[in-house]
Amino acid sequence: MEKIKLEILGLSPSQSQSGSFALVLGEEYGNRRLPIIIGMFEAQAIAIEIEKIVPNRPMTHDLFKQFAKNFNFTVREIVISDLREGIFFARIVCSDGVRESVVDARPSDAIAIGIRFNVPIYTYESILSEAGITASVSDEDEEQEELVQKSGRTPRALSDQLKDMTVDELHRMLEEALSKEEYERAAKIRDELSRRN
Repeated sequence: MEKIKLEILGLSPSQSQSGSFALVLGEEYGNRRLPIIIGMFEAQAIAIEIEKIVPNRPMTHDLFKQFAKNFNFTVREIVISDLREGIFFARIVCSDGVRESVVDARPSDAIAIGIRFNVPIYTYESILSEAGITASVSDEDEEQEELVQKSGRTPRALSDQLKDMTVDELHRMLEEALSKEEYERAAKIRDELSRRN
């Protein structure tokens, strides 16, 4: 079976399940999206690595990477391998340089580990056909227009709001975001502070 390469497009709170997040993967050379509902802690682990935030203590996925390094094996790829009864399954393909091993995992954990090793993420056509969503430019335009109609004004992104704040306000917001472990928000605040220095 031919594998289709995926890339991480976004991570946002799930509209359907409270306390969960939607991890959106997109095919590399296409317009299909594969949304996977994941838990808050897994979403946080993925966001921390994407934003290159260093937590005070290593997270579980960082521990896995250190363990792998100490025992001379590496991760080669992540494969979203199956979809049964609405549940996604994944495999972590590892190698010690001589032999290859496959480890069964939840997609959220596999992806959190995969991004730490900077390896590709794949799936199969059958999974994209069954669970994928085709995105179009007009869909995104309709969503934006709906937000404007509901609020009566164009929504401002967090990055735009941060530009209007003082450095002291940004430092306070950064401390608050870190204390609440809102690492995606903290990364945006940190980026704004870096831009001003």
